Amino acid sequence: MTITEKIIADHSGLKEVHPGQFVYAHVDICLGNDITAPIAIEEFEKTGISKVFDPEKIVLVPDHFTPNKDIKSAQQSKVLRIFAEKHHLKHYFEIGRVGIEHALLPEQGIVGPGDLVIGADSHTCTYGALGAFSTGVGSTDLAACFATGKVWLKVPESIKFVFHGKVKNWTSGKDLILYTIGKIGVDGALYKAMEFTGSAISNLPMDDRFAICNMAIEAGAKSGIIAPDKNTEDYIKSRFRRKPIMYHSDPGCTYAKTYEFHADEISPQVALPSLPENTKPVEEVSGIKIDQVVIGSCTNGRISDLRIAARFLKGKKVHPALRLIIFPATQEIYKQAIQEGLIEIFIDAEAVVSTPTCGPCLGGHMGILAEGERALSTTNRNFVGRMGHPKSEIYLCSPAVAAASAITGKITPPDEIMKN
Repeated sequence: MTITEKIIADHSGLKEVHPGQFVYAHVDICLGNDITAPIAIEEFEKTGISKVFDPEKIVLVPDHFTPNKDIKSAQQSKVLRIFAEKHHLKHYFEIGRVGIEHALLPEQGIVGPGDLVIGADSHTCTYGALGAFSTGVGSTDLAACFATGKVWLKVPESIKFVFHGKVKNWTSGKDLILYTIGKIGVDGALYKAMEFTGSAISNLPMDDRFAICNMAIEAGAKSGIIAPDKNTEDYIKSRFRRKPIMYHSDPGCTYAKTYEFHADEISPQVALPSLPENTKPVEEVSGIKIDQVVIGSCTNGRISDLRIAARFLKGKKVHPALRLIIFPATQEIYKQAIQEGLIEIFIDAEAVVSTPTCGPCLGGHMGILAEGERALSTTNRNFVGRMGHPKSEIYLCSPAVAAASAITGKITPPDEIMKN
């Protein structure tokens, strides 16, 4: 079996499973946020069930419209707060403790290798970077999990993506996944498990792996996954308090397809409007004028992303015709960035630095685009109207491309700044 099939089989009490098979699987962690959890809570309350299945396995993270932008978002967050208090949930993250959910849960050791995780958010697939099966579900599925601790799902086929060699300068995990989506399309892995492997993946740090698995959903995938290794073990050893299970795919197991790429041939990528599959090497789109740059989100708001941005911005200024907004993904990352002097670099460069929030990524708040404006963003989606006005444009990229472009006011290859 593949790593995905092994995890699902073990959580379903079966010796083996096969793609297309329907199972009823036990869940290690289930997750909701301030948009999706209120619906799940309402549906749960309708059942009349008085207790959740396990108050230590439900995670509520109000991160999308927080700090609350208006009365409606405040009401949404209040629903989470009351439910968490009523059921004595261990993992409820109020303002001041909250972070962007898909950076927060791995950092806090809530999810780990071998887990089966569902979340009422499509980017729950992020945790596959730890060697977990994690996938997004609807709010009613989350409500059912609140009650039963189980999820009903179909075992996905797996597609194998092999990256040979090593990434070249300024190419990151974000660039590998953008390149992949560009090759297979936004429906190229529809309801499949995307399994990433090869020497280039083995050499990637965890932050880059999170970025890769985070965007599996952008190819239509059910999940993304990377088999755990020494890097994974080092990451979880001071965080994860449960016993991890390190699953790996069997030699000779069956894949729906296998793709092989040479990482050293992949340049930093930019996804043009209005789909993540519209990717081109940054050199081919250099010079496009932009109005706003966003560095952050559950894709690229981790400490290594901020360090890369700071390398470019140190001693420089943001282009006067451009707005740069930077979002550390969690409070811990924010604190570390302060201790390392990164926040000072950003403020000296005349960037705006925000508390952790999903705000601008989904066009929620703290960075909405006006008609005709262009944003270059390290977020994960560039659909029409995603970050504001339906006649605005969104270009996706890595932190290196974003920071370099913030200085020039136009899309710029990172090498052009670092050579100066």
